[in-house]
Amino acid sequence: MELSDLDYELPEALIAQQPLDVRDASRLLLVDPDTGEISDRSFRELPSLVPPSLFVFNDTRVFPARLHGHKETGGKVEILLLRKLPQGSDRWLAMGRSSKGLRAGMKLSLAEGRLLGRVERALEHGQLEVELVADSDVDAVLEAVGEVPLPPYIQRDAEEADRARYQTVYARKSGAVAAPTAGLHFTEETLRSLAEHGHDTAYVTLHVGPGTFRPVQATHLDEHEMHEEAYEVPEETVLAIERARAEGLPIVAVGTTVVRTLEAASDPSGAIRAGVGATRLFIRPPYTFRVIDQLVTNFHLPRSTLLALVMSLAGVDLMRRAYQHAVDERYRFYSYGDAMFIRGAKR
Repeated sequence: MELSDLDYELPEALIAQQPLDVRDASRLLLVDPDTGEISDRSFRELPSLVPPSLFVFNDTRVFPARLHGHKETGGKVEILLLRKLPQGSDRWLAMGRSSKGLRAGMKLSLAEGRLLGRVERALEHGQLEVELVADSDVDAVLEAVGEVPLPPYIQRDAEEADRARYQTVYARKSGAVAAPTAGLHFTEETLRSLAEHGHDTAYVTLHVGPGTFRPVQATHLDEHEMHEEAYEVPEETVLAIERARAEGLPIVAVGTTVVRTLEAASDPSGAIRAGVGATRLFIRPPYTFRVIDQLVTNFHLPRSTLLALVMSLAGVDLMRRAYQHAVDERYRFYSYGDAMFIRGAKR
């Protein structure tokens, strides 16, 4: 597979800047690798489009991780918190932007002074260790004053409505700086419809990091380094997958984060280990899937690892054709865009 296989032309007007008024009003591109067929459907039809299956969701919750402020010298600064570090209750791994860079020892005033910060260490790849201080609980202040970290291709400031809409309706465990966007289409009514059509559901957690937006820049795919992301697979999810397999039910991953979690947590035989872990798994053609059979996903960035993942399931040529069809039919792309369902090739 060449890096050029991950390229495609996308008119900027097709990049969704706002969510639809109703989550499940989005369109659904149905892709069948066995027949090569591509068809236009509605997302609300999804529960009726497949026989009884096990749908696995990522229940991570996006936290308001973006902070604006200024340095002691008055220069503007933007901080994106990535995760809390074990060294101290309020020390964070972060990324920062300012006109003249950030160095260890710098003091920061963030969110109009509601939070004070100190750069403890400057790390590789633009990352920092930052200590935060507030008059009350730092986490509570973050929830109140932090901004939703919308992805860079949404070219507007985050709005109050994004606090709910850039979040799945089943989000439970805080820790992500980007939403598992395939799940944004599901409503409580959609989830009930899944049950009414005989589908089971289960959950994993993978806290999505900023690396999800990072394009592949290496000349060869094998040279690309994935960012590490933490995950958890509950014992009840392992049991649900084992039951589904015993009953011959397909495993449907809702989003690429679920794919990476289940594939990373499995051994070569496909047996899944419950518990916590971290993964840098880069799924690209050719790849033999151990756990998942089918996939609900959004449309992904050119030259992205996520596009390589979906090509691994559907095939490079079919996925290129599907993306061209989506462009021609003016589907909405990326986080707030429309969805795709890949039936998955028969094993």
